[in-house]
Amino acid sequence: MKLIVGLGNPGAQYAKTRHNAGFMVVDRLVDRHASGAVVRARFSADCVEASIRSSRCLLVKPMTYMNLSGQSVLQAAQFYKIPLGDLLVVTDDLALPVGQIRLRAGGGAGGHNGLIDIEARIRTQEYARCRVGIGPKPPMFDQAAFVLSRFAEEEAGPLASSIGSAADAVEEFVSSGITPAMNRFNTKVKASPDTDGGWGVPE
Repeated sequence: MKLIVGLGNPGAQYAKTRHNAGFMVVDRLVDRHASGAVVRARFSADCVEASIRSSRCLLVKPMTYMNLSGQSVLQAAQFYKIPLGDLLVVTDDLALPVGQIRLRAGGGAGGHNGLIDIEARIRTQEYARCRVGIGPKPPMFDQAAFVLSRFAEEEAGPLASSIGSAADAVEEFVSSGITPAMNRFNTKVKASPDTDGGWGVPE
């Protein structure tokens, strides 16, 4: 079992906000690989099982709100006895512009509250993550307000491209591991053409 966790906040008021980029990527993966599958409430999260490139995967959207994201990660990882090498967390990143993604095999949380909680609960920084650009934050703009804001109309194209690329990168991680995924996707690539779907998330 591979564990793919997209970070975000539950509820209609947070749908399609910048902080929910991780949710958007998981939604895209569900649309591609498990359309019509039953969404199960487990591990304080919405979970869908999917087969991605012949590998069994659990796609997870924590319902704990961002600051407690690690609760779902730890519960799912312990239940399925998932090794760290089979965990990938998809998160938003202020340091990257909209339209870009970046994969890492480990490292610090960079001030991201969801990653901080995950690292505190699983007691390591050595897990793969796919970062989806949501920045840069405008000058004099409150950071908390910015990450909870919706994307501007002119960002729709780059956002769709990055969500598609991130879903492609997750598929590469599942089949080949984090290093090949980094080698391929840490340069600009064109996303696979598909539609921007949703997994029970209001438009």
